[in-house]
Amino acid sequence: MTHHTQASTPTLAFIGAGNMATAMIRGLVAQGYPAGCIWATNLTTEPLAQLALQTGIHTTTDNDLACQQADLVVLAVKPQMMASVLDALRPVLQHKRPLVLSIAAGLASATLLEWIGSDLPLVRAMPNTPALLGAGATGLYATAAVTAEQRTWVDRIASAMGQGFWVEEEAQIDAVTAISGSGPAYYFLFTEALAAAGHTLGLDAELAQALAIQTAAGAGRMLAEAGEAPALLRQKVTSPGGTTAAALACFEQQGLAHLVEQAAQAAAQRAQQLAQELSQTH
Repeated sequence: MTHHTQASTPTLAFIGAGNMATAMIRGLVAQGYPAGCIWATNLTTEPLAQLALQTGIHTTTDNDLACQQADLVVLAVKPQMMASVLDALRPVLQHKRPLVLSIAAGLASATLLEWIGSDLPLVRAMPNTPALLGAGATGLYATAAVTAEQRTWVDRIASAMGQGFWVEEEAQIDAVTAISGSGPAYYFLFTEALAAAGHTLGLDAELAQALAIQTAAGAGRMLAEAGEAPALLRQKVTSPGGTTAAALACFEQQGLAHLVEQAAQAAAQRAQQLAQELSQTH
């Protein structure tokens, strides 16, 4: 096998092989990332065996062994487990000095670096659940030690899940969490409410739900592909004095925009609280 230099294709070690890590690995391999440059670890062997079979990557239950190979270590364990995992990995991480990419929600870079016990280059990623389908929006924050080249590595990983979006200040990750991290649930709730409204208007419940879901999917595609601002798309489908205008006027009267802003603020505040709670768990 040809040896891939750090520059072109870094060797990746995924610590934890849950749903998100598995989706990232599958996305990378599907995009042509060499399976031989990817390692994944897990406490139990069953998901690893399946992953190795489907993707051809290296798997092990030994976190240390995986990190010894790695130019980039992806921390994909539950936030509550992170302190003990990093405690055990501290020697190998300090020796190898890889780029560390954390996808653990709510764990601040200062907390992670304190647990690692060293100022390694670190990127925090906030993926959302559509990343499982390769349609994710992932917020990214890099500490000062991260090089331009290492950012390109992270871009490649983020593109395997959908799209990556960099923020310049770590506090902005809480805002990303409120918009894209929790955001899919807002769209699910709206679709649920629209389907219920259709049923109330006399449609069969299944038909109302199918219409609401397909409408959400179609509107999402238009937003993503039309290359026009949401406000412009909205204006284009709103004839003065028409049916859409009547519905939108009702949303406006009831203060939809203000309600959405309050909801996002509540999510961002909760993200801050969780980060404080998690930093005190060790």
